[in-house]
Amino acid sequence: MATDTLKRTPGAGGATGGLRRLLLENGALTALIVLVIAMSALSGDFLTTDNLLNVGVQAAVTAVLAFGVTFVIVSAGIDLSVGSVAALSATVLAWTATSHGVPVFIAVLLAVATGIAAGLVNGFLVAYGKLPPFIATLAMLSVARGLSLVISEGSPIPFPDSVSHLGDTLGGWLPVPVLVMIVMGLIAAFVLGRTYIGRSMYAIGGNEEAARLSGLRVKKQKLAIYALSGVFAAVAGIVLASRLSSAQPQAADGYELDAIAAVVIGGASLAGGTGKASGTLIGALILAVLRNGLNLLNVSAFWQQVVIGVVIALAVLFDTLRRKAGATPSAAGASPGGRGKQAGTYALAAVVTVAIVGATSFLHNGSSASADRRMGLSLSTLNNPFFVQIRAGAMAEAKKQGVDLTVTDAQNDASQQANQLQNFTSSGVGAIIVNPVDSDAASNSVKAADKADIPVIAVDRGVNNAKTAALVASDNVAGGELAAKSIAEKLGGKGKIVILQGQAGTSAARERAQGFENGLKAFPGIQVVAQQPADFDRTKGLDVMSNLLQAHPDVQGVIAANDEMALGAIKALGSKAGKSVSVVGFDGTPDGLKAVKGGSLYASVAQQPTQLGRIAVDNALKALDGEKVQQTVKVPVKVVTKENVAGFSG
Repeated sequence: MATDTLKRTPGAGGATGGLRRLLLENGALTALIVLVIAMSALSGDFLTTDNLLNVGVQAAVTAVLAFGVTFVIVSAGIDLSVGSVAALSATVLAWTATSHGVPVFIAVLLAVATGIAAGLVNGFLVAYGKLPPFIATLAMLSVARGLSLVISEGSPIPFPDSVSHLGDTLGGWLPVPVLVMIVMGLIAAFVLGRTYIGRSMYAIGGNEEAARLSGLRVKKQKLAIYALSGVFAAVAGIVLASRLSSAQPQAADGYELDAIAAVVIGGASLAGGTGKASGTLIGALILAVLRNGLNLLNVSAFWQQVVIGVVIALAVLFDTLRRKAGATPSAAGASPGGRGKQAGTYALAAVVTVAIVGATSFLHNGSSASADRRMGLSLSTLNNPFFVQIRAGAMAEAKKQGVDLTVTDAQNDASQQANQLQNFTSSGVGAIIVNPVDSDAASNSVKAADKADIPVIAVDRGVNNAKTAALVASDNVAGGELAAKSIAEKLGGKGKIVILQGQAGTSAARERAQGFENGLKAFPGIQVVAQQPADFDRTKGLDVMSNLLQAHPDVQGVIAANDEMALGAIKALGSKAGKSVSVVGFDGTPDGLKAVKGGSLYASVAQQPTQLGRIAVDNALKALDGEKVQQTVKVPVKVVTKENVAGFSG
């Protein structure tokens, strides 16, 4: 493996045995080389300077998080909290610097101190509280994410300009996040290979009881190990927020799994005792190359998750086979000769990769399709029927116009969407259509596309502080006002209602909530007895509504920020839905319209998502052809009830 210097097993002689040993001892590096060669052969857009720099930027946050997780895994622990700690640290920095006027330098120190404090709590719970690392860090995952939402009140906070430069480039081409990744990697390698605490990590991971009996203060070392993980998480959070120009309370959600995957793919054992910073870096690069290449090849976002899961499973399987083959890992940096041999292996791998990739690049000379007929569409999520309908409308129009449309799923992750937009820009598509996860966070990526003379069309949600050719959208605030008016009129202007809010931190949730509030001002007899987020999710809508009914069994109406939550609420209400309790949803999805027709859902504020997708593609083509495009293209919302649902097509 790339992360371990392995001792040869006697008897495995000959050229075949030597090659076999080389591959076994450098499995992650071999996998990275194969991936780079394969992506270069399959996509002419992969092997460009801009795209390779994109890969580095996209690997940076995961790599920095993973370096910290490496310390924990080497010592036979686990840290599930790093993603949430990263978000909390960035939120503390932005909140103190922008909302309270704290000098930026002190705010940065407070952010790092937040990471250290979270790590120390983890370490204390593990070392002195005797909690399993999985449980202790899982608790911190929830606590840190909750504190991030409390501090930010669920909304992104603008990042200080002086810190946002960490997301920029040096000399107009070298990304600062890549430099931060390299520096943090060197620090991690130094800690693991050259310090007392690094040697302690390997000793504790190899045999904790033996380490204790040999005089090692295991409990204090664990405190330090988890604190180090917190420091790296804080740095990763600052870099991520710098890229997005804002601290997102939901940022880095799920990144702890990517970080652990990078460490495991890089050759570390979850049983502890093995692992190196170089291997972790290779693991992070493998994940970044996979995602970047699969985007460029227009592979479905759903299949991308399958592929990455298979890669993680194969990495662990390979490690098992390697150990069964007789290779035994030695400690990091065990000998100067071992380090020299590893450096030679990396140099040889680089030479071979450059040679083969150079040869495959000739396959694409003059073979790329016209960029004018290629477009990219980045949707905030495809785990929602509304956005699935936008995709359907866009793809139908693209097929009609002869456009090659690549669709990606940001999975409600602003950072992942930034990566996807960068991939579109570096691949030279003719136009980009974006449905932002967050209107502020998408600005830097849209600015980069504009700089490359690629027109950007925003759909459903606008992009703040950046130039777009057009915004194709419904008015979420106006739609929210219509929803409030509908429920109030249904109840005769009097009654108790609850509001199911969308995912905290998203612009759609904020705008619709504002619309609900504005609309209800005209009906003082309507009492809002509870407002709770259900994250635009049907299951959470069911759970939250079930809980609210325990405290408010006499509720007479429900407003949900989308149809999915409304359908969950209907399930919780049972026979009350459509009879003693009226429910209003938002979006006009097929399931929502079916419920309206059946009478369980009183109304849905329909945005005609299929039309949004179709019109977005049409306007992108107009922008490409140099035709005049309206700055704002409004698709009217419509309140759909049982009376008019039969004539509504969406």
